[in-house]
Amino acid sequence: MTTARTLITGGRVLTMDPATGELPCADILVEDDRITAVRPDLDATGVSERIDARGCLVLPGFVDTHRHMWQAALRGSGADQTLDQYFATVLHTLAPQLTADDLHLGNLLSALGALDAGVTTVQDISNVAKPTEEHTDALLDALTSSGLRSVFAYGHGTADDARRVRDRLHHKDSLVTMALNAESGSDESTRRGWALARELDLTTALHVHGGSPVSRLRRLGVLRPGTVFIHGTGMEPGELRLIHDSGGALSVAPAIEMTMGHGLPPFAAAAAAGLRPSLSVDVEVAAPSDMFTQMRAAFQIGRFAALHGHAGPEAPLLTARDVLEFATLGGAEALGMADRIGSVTPGKQADLLVLRTDRPGVAPVHDAVAAVVSSMDRADVDTVLVAGRIVKRAGALRYPGLPRLLAQAEGVRDRLTAR
Repeated sequence: MTTARTLITGGRVLTMDPATGELPCADILVEDDRITAVRPDLDATGVSERIDARGCLVLPGFVDTHRHMWQAALRGSGADQTLDQYFATVLHTLAPQLTADDLHLGNLLSALGALDAGVTTVQDISNVAKPTEEHTDALLDALTSSGLRSVFAYGHGTADDARRVRDRLHHKDSLVTMALNAESGSDESTRRGWALARELDLTTALHVHGGSPVSRLRRLGVLRPGTVFIHGTGMEPGELRLIHDSGGALSVAPAIEMTMGHGLPPFAAAAAAGLRPSLSVDVEVAAPSDMFTQMRAAFQIGRFAALHGHAGPEAPLLTARDVLEFATLGGAEALGMADRIGSVTPGKQADLLVLRTDRPGVAPVHDAVAAVVSSMDRADVDTVLVAGRIVKRAGALRYPGLPRLLAQAEGVRDRLTAR
């Protein structure tokens, strides 16, 4: 079998690998789906695709650890909503009106929006009702056809349907893998849900806010490593430390947490507990689907809280590098994928991002990390690779059905508006 070889040349590489750091000018060789070399002046013999990254920044693709992807069909419809209004309008009123085709459209549109913005991995917290296998498959088919690396965190369906999906996604090296959205209910239903995760050998994800939800899971005997705890705002002292000690991870959605009223994103408390948080978009009904927005929100909120005493007297002051780590390697760690993605390291999957630095809103670049966090946006995303496959090149997303998809999205909007 012929090996596909792609060479990215002359870029300033932010490897996010602690052992390698930043390379002022280096090439990256990709063979099939993996990075095989990162150093200056690599041999271009036998290369089938060459990407000129001179004057650009090259870094690992962003990782979003919590997004309700089906809601892309409702983008922007809830920008002014509080959390209670979101529950009433989006989850209880609009969601039941969506067909299987609508759910497919939402997941696909969200996936393509992610790729367009340099987000190469998303954990899809699938919190929409799955009354039939058709609805489940519509969501899953969208992910598998998009080219995005994703974790389908199954929720709001039946145990038998979850088993069926697990059988379908049994290949560990597949771009789409599975987790379980293990939201807590009664003690009995919580034990059942987590028992299903153990049976299927799946990681888990759930929203936590206020009180002592992590201690409750420990009391019930279900707390296990690999769980992604979402938000973590307003919890009692010791809960974040318990996440750390149990081998769990924290996903913070700073933009939504502030605008919908979840509470102060717990960056300082996470640091005190030994947790490096990851970042997430959450709901596209009220937040942009790019990681630049999340990084800026995290940077601003984290520093404000520390500088004004809202995070305790010993709160560390977030740096731009901290935040870029949250969006890359931190996300990979949270999803249990740090051995495969999250840094530009030989042997890892080639999930890569090339950012232009020649736009007037970005140039000149004094500090490359600061430029990514404080100055850039999706318009600076030139090229994106997922598992070695180019999904965006020269600023253009490579998805031939995009015009038709956008027309379908407008049709969903018009139908819901008419109702």
